[in-house]
Amino acid sequence: MKPLDLKKTKTYSVKERLNLVTIENMAQPNKDLVPEWDGPELDELADRIVEARLKGRPVVFFMGAHVVKCGLARYIIEMLEKDIFTHIASNGAGSIHDFELAYLGGTSEHVPTAIEDGSFGMWEETGAWMNEAINQGFEKGYGYGESLARYMDENLSRFPHAQDSIIYRAYKRGIPATYHITIGTDIIHQHPLANFAALGGSSGIDFSLLCGSVSELEGGVFLNVGSAVTGAEVFLKALSIGRNQGYKIEKLTTANFDIIPLGDYRSKVSDNHFHYYYRPRKNVINRPTSLGGKGFYIEGNHLVTIPNLYDKIVKRMEKKNA
Repeated sequence: MKPLDLKKTKTYSVKERLNLVTIENMAQPNKDLVPEWDGPELDELADRIVEARLKGRPVVFFMGAHVVKCGLARYIIEMLEKDIFTHIASNGAGSIHDFELAYLGGTSEHVPTAIEDGSFGMWEETGAWMNEAINQGFEKGYGYGESLARYMDENLSRFPHAQDSIIYRAYKRGIPATYHITIGTDIIHQHPLANFAALGGSSGIDFSLLCGSVSELEGGVFLNVGSAVTGAEVFLKALSIGRNQGYKIEKLTTANFDIIPLGDYRSKVSDNHFHYYYRPRKNVINRPTSLGGKGFYIEGNHLVTIPNLYDKIVKRMEKKNA
């Protein structure tokens, strides 16, 4: 079996693409009404986040790409600007949707039709610029996220919507934004300019940065929002590395946000039940907190839970500072 020559892949300009998420339809914190929602455990989680930040402890926010695809980037940016989050992390898709919003003002194509003719993900500007940024940054020793942010900063005329980019705003605040990729999962891996050594190497640098943040999580908080595989697995390995190197990481708070009903998620579950194979239940909520921390599961649509999380944290901080 001969491998395909990936450099023969055809690309298309993104300028004529229909985008499902645009700058115009993104959620607006402090303007949009916060959806009514009864989530009592979110109150305790918000208390713990505020307590952690008041004590100078980190809050690490790992998100799946749908946080951006739901139009919630501005909520994440607001929490960066208010010093609520101390580290942002995501998978490769999270970086792509963020990057596209920054230069195009839109993201999220219609996959069902595009996959039929082989045009899915074959966007010249996204693939060329992101790979160029990562290749250049890795040569200078930068991680994946910093490579993209520096590229934006050095080419701002290409990125008229950089202020709505989580990557860019985190960089300008001096907050790490790390991206943890899987080779072959992201559309920029389809592009002829993809350099897999640079992609993997830069993401490896980002993993070491995440390990540094996780090593400081004693008294801090780790949030995994909508990343059912990458967030859960990367966090568990980072936690193991930190403990292996002698860091005390015992009394930490963790939380997983998703839409799957888990019932009594703190109880043991046998391997003959499908919940056993849902990684965040064990690898975010229960196993990491066995030495004295506490894990939470916040069940609900991101469009409801993230605005409510933001609202509860901000109100508590304003009350503490009054």
